[in-house]
Amino acid sequence: MYLRLREEWLAALAFAQVAAAGSLAGTILGLPPQAGALACACTAAAFKGWIAKTGNNGYALLMITGWAAAILMLANVPIAEHLGHALFDGQLYFTGVAHLVFGALFLVVMAVILPWLSGKLLLERMFPDFFRASGLSAWRFHLIFDLLVAAGLALATASIGVMGAFGLVFVPSMIAYRIGQSWKGALLVAIMISLFAYVTSFLLAFMIDQPFGPVLVIVLSSLAVFGYLIQMAFRQGAQSPPGLI
Repeated sequence: MYLRLREEWLAALAFAQVAAAGSLAGTILGLPPQAGALACACTAAAFKGWIAKTGNNGYALLMITGWAAAILMLANVPIAEHLGHALFDGQLYFTGVAHLVFGALFLVVMAVILPWLSGKLLLERMFPDFFRASGLSAWRFHLIFDLLVAAGLALATASIGVMGAFGLVFVPSMIAYRIGQSWKGALLVAIMISLFAYVTSFLLAFMIDQPFGPVLVIVLSSLAVFGYLIQMAFRQGAQSPPGLI
């Protein structure tokens, strides 16, 4: 939702792609995939302020470079092939205790930092003049936020794949941003859509024996279309003369 508010959703796909390359590099070096994903994604996040100056061009270049690096590693290092399928096809389960440990640590960090960071991000976005007059440093809050985004996407990519992670960032926030009645209400809507899509996709992929990532993306896309049709129906109803409703 914060990426949607700041119109930086393409950065999420770039971070996810870089994280995939980092996961493969970590595996090749004998490290946990999560460690490699975190290192590469957070490094990219540290330079995000400079990348953002080029607009979406910088994110696109970062994305295709990460993709190229990942494909080259898959083509030349057979040991990374199994992980490559998990990253690009998506997988149903945590592959080990490391996924759970890294995920739990990230959840604790988010629970501590996000309530404090949220107000600063909203203030800087909605009332920039007041934010600057308060003497607050925008770049510091942006850096913390970017590192959290990169870390979250890195861990998600290592668990459910590149497009699955990006889809869960992009689609629920897109729907909630349109139909949410307030900021907190939109956050709740995005969470509910994400949980529904994930559980539904899990069950479908398990029952029909298909890769999880594509199934998740199709379910999310279907929800986006369904949400758009409902929104259009409500708009037409609101604009119709009273006698025709």
